[in-house]
Amino acid sequence: MSHEQWTFTSSYVVMPRENVDTDQIIPARFLTTTDRAGLGPHAFSDWRYRADGSPNPDFVLNQDAARGAQVLVAGRNFGCGSSREHAVWALAGAGFRAVVSTEFADIFRGNALGNGLLPIVVGPITLAKLMAGQAPSARVTVNLETRTFTLPDGEAVPFVVPPFSRYCLQHDTNEMSFLLDADGDISAYEAIHPVTIDTMVLETTA
Repeated sequence: MSHEQWTFTSSYVVMPRENVDTDQIIPARFLTTTDRAGLGPHAFSDWRYRADGSPNPDFVLNQDAARGAQVLVAGRNFGCGSSREHAVWALAGAGFRAVVSTEFADIFRGNALGNGLLPIVVGPITLAKLMAGQAPSARVTVNLETRTFTLPDGEAVPFVVPPFSRYCLQHDTNEMSFLLDADGDISAYEAIHPVTIDTMVLETTA
């Protein structure tokens, strides 16, 4: 993915609930797969569908305004609970590229950054503006290059993302793929810097 593709403008979905945990994002019954494909329809399944399997018209993702939205605006402490990556996979599969909140669970934040979903932390006033100002025509802009999140009124809010995570998002890669891609360089370095480490000897300092 190019740098330009990580500057995008989109409508957004508001989910004002606080402490949304990973079991609510993707219920445990959908964790039998290790394939991230196909989990999008199961995001928020227990809220999104009625007991008979029909869509719940009152849930935000089932409303017309949610169609095509790439940004989810959520309440405080989003993604708490278990460490399942499936929660991030489900959100990405539902079309979201960024989640905005005042606070994320640490493990969820790490999983998101490692799987192409950008968690954006904003202040409570900014979050309140987003939640109060949502309208079908409202648009926000995410610019990963400048690390700014532009509100519908034009205010550009800075956000923080670790440099390596930013690189991975911009280049559609992750830690493991980055290391595998660098295997040749690593081998070349090791060839000219041979180091033998005796793992059977424990070195200590007095």
